[in-house]
Amino acid sequence: MSAETGTVRPPLALAPPGERGATRIADRVVAKIAAQAAREAVAPLPAGAAPPHATVAVHHDTARVRVLLELGYPCDIGARCAAVRRRVAERVGELVSMEVPGVAVQVERLHLAPAPGEPHGRTP
Repeated sequence: MSAETGTVRPPLALAPPGERGATRIADRVVAKIAAQAAREAVAPLPAGAAPPHATVAVHHDTARVRVLLELGYPCDIGARCAAVRRRVAERVGELVSMEVPGVAVQVERLHLAPAPGEPHGRTP
């Protein structure tokens, strides 16, 4: 109700969906989601490893993703990379409704796991 005239205003009508505009999600936002998904897939990170890093190129509703990560060694590198690909594609699709036709995974470094009883880090 308007205080000045004492009349009731009708509710605002929404424009048709095609005329409302668009939502654009920045590439860096999608990259952060992809990096977090990669972290989830390789958890726990080996001691001294940098967290996964992702770069993304978005075109319309499609995201091309590249993930850089470090893994512990020995491990099944192929299986770990496949897990990262699956998790990244799944999470980006769920959270930002984008198609991810492929995820390029680049293993930057392998961290050798210390043998049992062997000291961690540098020794004098």
